[in-house]
Amino acid sequence: MNKHDETSGPSDAQQITLRGPAELADALPYLMGFHPNDSVVMVALHGGRGRFGGRLRLGIPHEPEEWAPVADQLAQCLIAGSERRESRPDAIVVFLCQDPAEGESASQTMQRLRPLAQSLRTACGALDVPVLEALCISDGRYWSYCCPDDRCCPPEGNPLALPGTTVMAAAAAYAGVQVRGSLRDMEARLMPGASSAAEEQEQALDSAGAVLLSRILDAEGRGEVAGETLALARDLMERLRKAPAAGSAGTDGGDDGLIAPDEAAAVILGLQDRETRDRAAEWMEGGEAEAALRLWSVLARRCVGPYVEHAAAPLALAGWVSWSTGDEAGARVALGLALRADPHYTFAQLLHQACNQGLDPETLRRCLRGERDLRDGRGSDSASQDHSGRPTGRRSAPRPARAPAARRKRRAADGPAPGAASRPRSAVDRGRGRDPRRLGARGARSRE
Repeated sequence: MNKHDETSGPSDAQQITLRGPAELADALPYLMGFHPNDSVVMVALHGGRGRFGGRLRLGIPHEPEEWAPVADQLAQCLIAGSERRESRPDAIVVFLCQDPAEGESASQTMQRLRPLAQSLRTACGALDVPVLEALCISDGRYWSYCCPDDRCCPPEGNPLALPGTTVMAAAAAYAGVQVRGSLRDMEARLMPGASSAAEEQEQALDSAGAVLLSRILDAEGRGEVAGETLALARDLMERLRKAPAAGSAGTDGGDDGLIAPDEAAAVILGLQDRETRDRAAEWMEGGEAEAALRLWSVLARRCVGPYVEHAAAPLALAGWVSWSTGDEAGARVALGLALRADPHYTFAQLLHQACNQGLDPETLRRCLRGERDLRDGRGSDSASQDHSGRPTGRRSAPRPARAPAARRKRRAADGPAPGAASRPRSAVDRGRGRDPRRLGARGARSRE
């Protein structure tokens, strides 16, 4: 067993010391806020005692040939993000979490993932940051890829501690830190389920798309659609607010029954417009935040059939509200799903980076508040403004709308962008016209 200490704590006021792989494995759910499954998790360590810093999570790539380039990318992203946030890590801890496939034992899962662990160790070492420990967690057991001693790390693995019996569990309970089930459970609350209503919702999306597309292709109609989308979203939020959720915000499936398929379709399609989405992102704090999160969760679950990629917008908004209100675990889950729905959705990419790097969401909140204050200051003469708050008399002629085209060729996948800008810029990145092409389920799509 590797003898080393990692000092961390559920809160800044309380620190605990973790010794060895067993306590590291037990600490993982408390570090993430959920039990990660089918995941690579990397945690930066700082200082001589190994204080926990930034962390990254990514689904384990299905194809082994992807492991080496993904490992390089993750190492670069974690190290660069840590440098931007505070300092270069002194070491890294790696977790590979995956349950056995059908017909496979947990020990076989560990051996199958060994090349991925080695790729991660090599990638970090190439950047002069050692991997202090690499653990595989599978089917209630853990293995160390770094410890060669069979006496403490046997081939059959060691059992995980019983839930709630460790020092980390006690400290987390004292600090009020909760682990909200598995990643799979959290994702399921934001994804369409098998339901007879799915066909009705798909038909509503088809019908709404046929109507809205013709309107949004008209320069004047675009502003009208945006205004209607935001007004309807406001009404739905108020409806949800008056019906308390049975569980925590955004997880109550009963919310689905409060929103009709045609209402959901209209807002889903309207949010494909970047500026409309940015306006909706202003509902991020105070009394608006909880109702907004419940609405975005419902809409994400309604993106069925060929409209799965449309979920990127409501999922990114759900991730933004979660991050803005201090729920980093929920934010990571929602933003990860947004990028799964559309890997090139810029808004989700930038939020995901910022959240993983531990940046302060107040920077973006200030920007959005400024946008709203500027608009409200001009609100006395609504006839002279469009829906985004800009005086219509000062606008140049509207940019002609482009008709739907074939899907643009995707760029080479580069994930949530190591080295990309660390501050979400969608709310301030103005100057480009709105793109109506995301309305169609099979049409070309904006990537912002």
